[in-house]
Amino acid sequence: MDALRTTPAPLAPDAVATLQQITTATISTVLFKNGLRNVWIRGAMPLSPGQPRVAGRAFTMRFVPMREDLANPQAWSSPRSTRVAVEQMPQGCVAVVDAMGVTDAGVFGDILCARMRVRGVAGLVTDGVVRDIPGVRASGLPVWARGTAAPAAVASLTFVNWDEPIACGGVAVFPGDVVVIDEDGAILIPEAYLDEVLAAGPEQEKLEAWILAEVEQGAALPGLYPPNADNQKRYLLGQK
Repeated sequence: MDALRTTPAPLAPDAVATLQQITTATISTVLFKNGLRNVWIRGAMPLSPGQPRVAGRAFTMRFVPMREDLANPQAWSSPRSTRVAVEQMPQGCVAVVDAMGVTDAGVFGDILCARMRVRGVAGLVTDGVVRDIPGVRASGLPVWARGTAAPAAVASLTFVNWDEPIACGGVAVFPGDVVVIDEDGAILIPEAYLDEVLAAGPEQEKLEAWILAEVEQGAALPGLYPPNADNQKRYLLGQK
């Protein structure tokens, strides 16, 4: 690891609580308004229905294509292995795994997911797949992935490093970036935009809840979504 790299502080509990109340769709809208478009991690969908919305700093992990001389069970005991990486994960982080979109080998299984849960990891996001699906679900670790596969990662992938910039689902993810995941998938919030999301996100949720209530009462969409000056005034008066 780079000795000059600084480890970002964990997200404050109040920041986590606020982000858990903001949908990834709303966060996407807030970031889009600020010029950020490529922040949704493609392919990472909830492994189980009803998983809670998760928010935390990214702990990155990276796989590269399998190479035959490294594709053996001994790789699991290497100092640069997924086993060692899991032991470096700080409490409250979200593990974000670059599996290059490979879907014929599971990057994690039940034992590693159970260990992550015990260590207080908030969730796992990957553009690849997992294995040992009943055990992964039983571990209680919220997982977002492209699906499942029986073969172990070494059948198609080589694990190379953690805590470095990666590409996951077509998105550049840096260690310490903030990740929020719900039923719409995983979205990345660069640190420089975190305060904007924390401030604008809850307000956007309130506005859209008001718009939805208006729609359910029969209001037409033009001038309502987005609200024109008159509707914006009505909304603001209702918040007082």
